[in-house]
Formats: sequence, C-alpha cells, structure tokens
Amino acid sequence: MSVAPSQSVRGPEGSDDEGSSVGIKMLIDLSTIDLTKTMYTREDIAKYNPHRGNMAMIDSIVWETPDHKKGIALKKVRHDEFWVAGHFPDKAIMPGVLMVETGAQLACFLYNIRRPDPKIVAFTRIDNASFRSMVVPGDDLILICSEVKFGRRRFISDVQGVVGNRLAFDVRITGMSLDAATHG
Repeated sequence: MSVAPSQSVRGPEGSDDEGSSVGIKMLIDLSTIDLTKTMYTREDIAKYNPHRGNMAMIDSIVWETPDHKKGIALKKVRHDEFWVAGHFPDKAIMPGVLMVETGAQLACFLYNIRRPDPKIVAFTRIDNASFRSMVVPGDDLILICSEVKFGRRRFISDVQGVVGNRLAFDVRITGMSLDAATHG
C-alpha cells in the first residue's frame, strides 16, 4: 500500500464528488507498515474485546504503537458475511454502520489493552462520519485508529478505513466503558 499522510486518496469512482477526499490526511503512513504482519490474532483480540460470533469483526491487528495510542487492523470482507444476502442481494455492499463498528472495535482493543481488567465498551457518540467508497466481499478493509483522548472510563478516537488506495470512510468515535452495575 502506498498511501502516505501527505498524499491524497481517491473519492468514490464515478461519483459527482470523485476526488472530494483529496487532501484528507491519513492518520498513519501505511507505506511504512508491513500490512502482512500479524501482531494479534482473532483469539488474542478476544482477550481484550467482548465481541463474539458474527460481531467479532476484526481478523487481526497488524501494527500498533508501543503506547497503544495508534493501531492498524485488518478485516477480510468475506462472501459469507451475515449481511451479504440482504445488503444488497444483487450487489453486496458492506453497510456503513458495520464499517464504523469494525473501526470502533480497533479503538476498543487499543483502549482495553492498557487496562488491567478489559471492559465492555459502548458508543456514546459518532461524529463526522463520511463514507467515501464502497467495501465489497473480497476486499481487505484496513482500519486505522488514532487516539484523540483517553480517560479511565472514556476515550475518543479518529478512525479511517482504507481499501487499496481508496479511503472508504473516516469518523470520530467516542466510547465509554460500562460498569457491571449498568448491566442487569
């Protein structure tokens, strides 16, 4: 992958706003990262993230900073995903909400790996979400996360999703850990 922070990324092909993402800065220079590496497998991720079954969206963490403030994950978009048959039957497109969910799971992982007792984390806010390119079965969705703010119960992260040299989405998310007292 050769998208660098100073490079622009392409907007949706054939759209009126093609090139609208020109000038968007990548959170991490992907050209400096070996995206074929695996730092954490699905099983490793499950130690820190509570997501299970079809909702465990991340296949691997390929890179993170030693302080866990930035990370990159991989989601291999499969033809047998639970949403493929219905979204849409003749042209499967990964729902934007699932793209954001996948990125949020990377943010959750980076939050929880720093905690002695990983927590269940829920969204409290999604800001400035832009969907710029389709993600379809067969794509490798690269998730990029960069911490904006970290607290004992809450975090804010910027997340981007990239397929090839296209920015698929970008968003700012806020998450909060749920106390055991809130379950019930």
